[in-house]
Amino acid sequence: MRLTLLGTGDARQVPVYGCDCAACGLARSDESLRRRPCSALIECGDQRWLIDSGLPDLTERFPPRSFNGILQTHYHADHAQGLLHLRWGQGLIIPVHGPVDPEGLSDLYKHPGILDFSQPFAEFESRQFGELTVTALPLQHSKPTLGYLLEGQGRRIAYLTDTTGLPSATTVWLQREKLDVLVIDCSMPPQPQAPRNHNDLTLALQCIDEVKAEQGVLTHVGHTLDAWLMQHRRELPRHVTVGWDGRVI
Repeated sequence: MRLTLLGTGDARQVPVYGCDCAACGLARSDESLRRRPCSALIECGDQRWLIDSGLPDLTERFPPRSFNGILQTHYHADHAQGLLHLRWGQGLIIPVHGPVDPEGLSDLYKHPGILDFSQPFAEFESRQFGELTVTALPLQHSKPTLGYLLEGQGRRIAYLTDTTGLPSATTVWLQREKLDVLVIDCSMPPQPQAPRNHNDLTLALQCIDEVKAEQGVLTHVGHTLDAWLMQHRRELPRHVTVGWDGRVI
């Protein structure tokens, strides 16, 4: 099983338009430091599933029938905007499995085109796709949001973004068996007050410890966290690393 982080940025991405902080300046001069909309690709056996669809160039990156479908975490624009173009394809149907959300994004439900939204996940529902088992885990965000536990070929990887901490039921579910990797929302450095909608580093590390993940990978990273890490990266625990666009797990 292989997970590729296609994008690791928050809604503003990195560099942030108009920002002159050190992190944004470096990202403008070094393509490898840029962060695009948070998304991933899970591959297991003959299965290839996108996790989220915020990249605006999905039709260029992925030729027709090169992936099985999309595991949508939620319908905020930075995680779903790529669907607005993808839907106008022809000659195929692409399943989009995500949370129950009557609003969705824009007019996607009214004009789905080649996208099939007919099978949303229930919380803690598991589905089998070839060698890959996917379980939908509820998260804490401003819109109905699911994370995904990905199991196959002897590995367990959890991909959890966007969230502020974890619901207790989700934590208990992940504690049932050894978790190899937890990819977790971490949008900002430690904050003096409890954050809303997204983890700061303090909450992200707490989540990693609570589920006893062997390895923690931070994603949905904002420019303020990148700037903080320029001075404090060595303060991260040894089993926790920061994701980057294109990283393969």
